[in-house]
Amino acid sequence: MDPLAVELNAKIAAENPLALELLSELGKRMYFPSKGILSQSAEAKTLGKRFNASIGTALEAGQAMHLDCVMRQLDDFNANEALLYAPSQGIAELRQSWRQKNLHDNPDLQGVPCSLPIVTNGLSGALSVAADLFVNPGDSLLMANMNWDNYHLNFGVRCQAKLEFYNYFEGQGLDLQASREALQKHQAGEKLVVILNFPNNPSGYTATEEEGEALAQALLQSAERGLNLVVLVDDAYFGLFFDSALMQQSMFSKLAGKHPRLLAIKADAATKEVYVWGLRVGFISFSIGGVSENSPLFAALEAKAAGIVRSTISNCSILSQKIINQALQDPGFYAQRQAKAALMKTRALKVKEVLANNPDWQEHFEAYPFSSGYFMCLRLKKIDAESLRLHLLQKYQAGTISITASDLRIAFSCLEEHEIPELFKTIYLACQDLD
Repeated sequence: MDPLAVELNAKIAAENPLALELLSELGKRMYFPSKGILSQSAEAKTLGKRFNASIGTALEAGQAMHLDCVMRQLDDFNANEALLYAPSQGIAELRQSWRQKNLHDNPDLQGVPCSLPIVTNGLSGALSVAADLFVNPGDSLLMANMNWDNYHLNFGVRCQAKLEFYNYFEGQGLDLQASREALQKHQAGEKLVVILNFPNNPSGYTATEEEGEALAQALLQSAERGLNLVVLVDDAYFGLFFDSALMQQSMFSKLAGKHPRLLAIKADAATKEVYVWGLRVGFISFSIGGVSENSPLFAALEAKAAGIVRSTISNCSILSQKIINQALQDPGFYAQRQAKAALMKTRALKVKEVLANNPDWQEHFEAYPFSSGYFMCLRLKKIDAESLRLHLLQKYQAGTISITASDLRIAFSCLEEHEIPELFKTIYLACQDLD
């Protein structure tokens, strides 16, 4: 093991030995090469005033060498801002800005021990970093039976975790008993990775405040009886809450810093929160109980996460990061974000209205509970979802997603409000065709 990894592990163990045990074997071996090319280049940038021949970029007249046909498209940025490498951790200004945004949105995190966010290549990049740092082949990973397929690819196929599922819905809310029973199957001393996703993809459901508290208590009670937990909170659609009864803060705020056996991870992204899907800027943050707010443990986990980024994609686009950071500094940011969330709410409410006004459609389908995010799901009663999806495409030129044999996902996020009634009528007609 590299001495830098040994040093990071020692810092983690000194603060919370359980946190070190939660790391995967790769996570334990991982380090950020702070004494290699990167550190030497940083020293050269500071001290090499006369000549700096240290880094693999090309310069011309003191600026990043560039093509005019590129820079003409980037009027608001100079060449250095747009084209040079970013640090593997992400640019410092953006990391601080995103941390402040999270505190603004989640006031319960004020004063809670937590790392500074590391910039990742979108939300998927954050999940990938978490998987590499904390999941060994054969580790148990628990999630709801309504989940994003990329979890399977990342944690199951790539990292070979043992995937376990619990029933998500009971009536019009969460099946809390199923989640408790799934936790109780694991004994003291075991390691368990748990994924929580609100608003949920594919169902569009967010726990109510009471449900969120119940979930948090079940996890904390499991930690208290000796279960060693890594809880990954996927906040991809955070902020798109369309009912005041829902949790208005991240599930992360109910778990961060609460127990020394529970390491909470917040995976979030500018992708949906800032409406910049293709810019690919995500973040990963860590918290665990039993340590101080400025614990060296967090710096060590940040270094390991940066090492994963460095060893895979090197760094994320500096131009994307600069754009996001400037948006976060804009005095109109929160008002503009809220206006878009309000627009999304009108679409979700329109779906509810259309379904409520057409009870005869329940012969073929009914909606799972939904209250947030981009999506809702139909539970089909007679027709196979994939057959319906193909029929909708081929006869009606309507695109949907089949999730399981009985579940069809609708992204109301990409529909204009006036399109919603016609789409659901079309789904009903397609069901009649196939019945």
